Amino acid sequence: MNTLEERKNRILSYMREKAYKPLLLSELVTVLDVPKEDIPVFISLLNHMEEEGLVIKTRKERYGVPERMGLIVGRFQAHERGFGFVIPETGNEDVFIPANAINGAMHGDRVMTRSTKPATATRGQEGEIIRILSRAHKTVVGTFDSSDNFGFVIPDHARLFRDVFIPRDYINGAKKGQKVVVELTKWPEANRNAEGRIIEILGDSGDAGVDIMSIIRAYGIPYEFPEVVLKEAKKVSQTVGEEDIKNRRDLRDLRMVTIDGEDAKDLDDAVSIEILENGNYRLGVHIADVTHYVKEGSMLDREALLRGTSVYFPDRVIPMLPRELSNGICSLNAGEDRLAFSVMMEIDRNGKMKDHEIFESVIRVRERMTYTDVYKILEEDDPELKERYREHLDDFYHMRDLALILKRKRQERGSVDFDFSEAKIIVDENGKPVEIVKYKLNIANRIIEEFMLQCNEVVSEHFYWLGVPFVYRIHENPDPDKMESLNQVLGIFGYHLKGYQDIHPRALQEILDQIKGTPEEKVISTLTLRSLQKARYSDVHKWHFGLAAEYYSHFTAPIRRYPDLMIHRIMKEQLSGRLDEKRIDHYRSILPEITKSNSERERAAQDAERDCEDMKKAEYMQERLGEEFDGMVSNITAFGMFVELDNTIEGLVKLSSMDDDYYVYDAQSLSLLGERTRKRFRIGDRVRVQLVKATPETRQIDFLLLDSEQGSKPEENETGFKEAKRVKPKKTVDPRILVHIGANKKIKGKKQKREKHQKKKIKR
Repeated sequence: MNTLEERKNRILSYMREKAYKPLLLSELVTVLDVPKEDIPVFISLLNHMEEEGLVIKTRKERYGVPERMGLIVGRFQAHERGFGFVIPETGNEDVFIPANAINGAMHGDRVMTRSTKPATATRGQEGEIIRILSRAHKTVVGTFDSSDNFGFVIPDHARLFRDVFIPRDYINGAKKGQKVVVELTKWPEANRNAEGRIIEILGDSGDAGVDIMSIIRAYGIPYEFPEVVLKEAKKVSQTVGEEDIKNRRDLRDLRMVTIDGEDAKDLDDAVSIEILENGNYRLGVHIADVTHYVKEGSMLDREALLRGTSVYFPDRVIPMLPRELSNGICSLNAGEDRLAFSVMMEIDRNGKMKDHEIFESVIRVRERMTYTDVYKILEEDDPELKERYREHLDDFYHMRDLALILKRKRQERGSVDFDFSEAKIIVDENGKPVEIVKYKLNIANRIIEEFMLQCNEVVSEHFYWLGVPFVYRIHENPDPDKMESLNQVLGIFGYHLKGYQDIHPRALQEILDQIKGTPEEKVISTLTLRSLQKARYSDVHKWHFGLAAEYYSHFTAPIRRYPDLMIHRIMKEQLSGRLDEKRIDHYRSILPEITKSNSERERAAQDAERDCEDMKKAEYMQERLGEEFDGMVSNITAFGMFVELDNTIEGLVKLSSMDDDYYVYDAQSLSLLGERTRKRFRIGDRVRVQLVKATPETRQIDFLLLDSEQGSKPEENETGFKEAKRVKPKKTVDPRILVHIGANKKIKGKKQKREKHQKKKIKR
């Protein structure tokens, strides 16, 4: 694998040289000194690189790299209105793709784009998708709709805006209105929808749990464990025997606790703290030793690698490991012997690491604490809880003091801390949301967060200097162009980003400190976060920009993250002396693919969790149509303004619904200005709104702005909603089948005119 990558890099490096001009195959063979016997391998490699979009072969059969030939490779990000953008893999600006230039691409596809219109001072560049390099979707989840001789599936994902055509023979018993999973049999083309066959019926749209199951299937999250994996899990002993604890340090007499949420059942980590004679802290972080039970190459291990991470929804958890392990023998349950990896750290009163040890241990947690109870002890001085946990009171006070020291030290070096409020969604036994509340991290959360961060840094640095293969958590520096754009937005609010062309994370933290408590805090924090790269796993060491940490890895959650489990496996072999050259070569060969897979599964899990949260918020509001709420303007766009309620639910006030005046979007001040009344709406304004629409399927919530100048209208009915004019239905051919076969020219022409008009209004 490494040799293959080296050959690819050598070819790419040569083609990216300024003096390079596209060459024929025979010319490349000559200049790259390819031996005659290796020419077939070389041709195969070029073909593979062409499929990946790394190189391109022209019509005259000359090879070059796309970026030198005016082509851009990236991911297609579709918009529900039919157009989209290509997000380049390099540092280029996004490319706008009109609806008539998508050419069969679907949201998430990796594509190659040709620029058709260069960027101007006011508009970004436009392009056309000329090649689809890889497809993002093999299956689609949606709602089945039927006609006389065929069916359609309307995708749940709003960005998959074209229905999937289902031939009659492939309907497989699905009924109108059911949620189904479709396997795509034909990809979409410029004028034809995708085709597919129904492979699974999830149930009726309104059935309990079907909505979340649709999300699970849409993101390809393995739901049920194969029988062979469950059988292997059931064979694992649920008790720690004498044979298990041989050669381990016995810490069962050490006072330690777990601190987690009330609902948590997979307890990865326990903490202990002591004050040494020299006044320093001795912090212990004790992590479940999952690798003792999940052996490399076992069915448990293969399934864990496939899943990559546990996924958390309001009504369920989809664990990475079967419950016999995740909630059983691997979970650090209070009062039970457990196998662990312990990291003991000596830290002085300034937060400086003086010494550390890493070793295998056997532990016994004293108490299963919750964030709520620890918060009440430390911040509310709760007498009942203080009495109940009097043995641990001093430990909690020391933990708080050390956590604040570590946080201050981390902030001094420039670590970036976003302070977003999270939503806690409470559902009933049928998965229906009954309450949504704002959830903010408290001192108890901070204690665990700081201790885990410190432990992860120590482990990462320790094994980096040993020079062994490892899994790092890296966060690359942000793109300078995105930082420049962010600085321009900050200027609207009167802020300035220092050194944005070669930015240090400290500069971003200074901005976040300045905006704390201001009306614009959320929008600036959100824009800042979106301007950064995404953290990912890598077998190659790089620093973590967001944490301003030179060394960082994920070590502390092996029950629910595969990278942590992989790290434990390497650590155990190194500590026992079994990490010889053969094993080092083994890890070096498998880690690139594993880290890539883990990063992809993490993103899928995050997207699924976010999608589910948005859906449940819309479902919760669906029961409150017509109700009025107080909220704050959280963002301003060219099509309206977003209003956030106190419980974190956010909805859109469409510009078209603000009918007391004609409002103009002012990009310079990020505000909406009434032409006649001169009324201005800005981020942070408090407004009163009425809920007029909530659609869980599209995750969309719409508000109507209420103020003194907007009373009820003559055309409104008693509920306050405008009554639509009744239109006499007329019998027509289903337009979707006409679009599918490319016959609906009239509809297509009108649609193109609308898109052209729409495109003029879009500001990018």
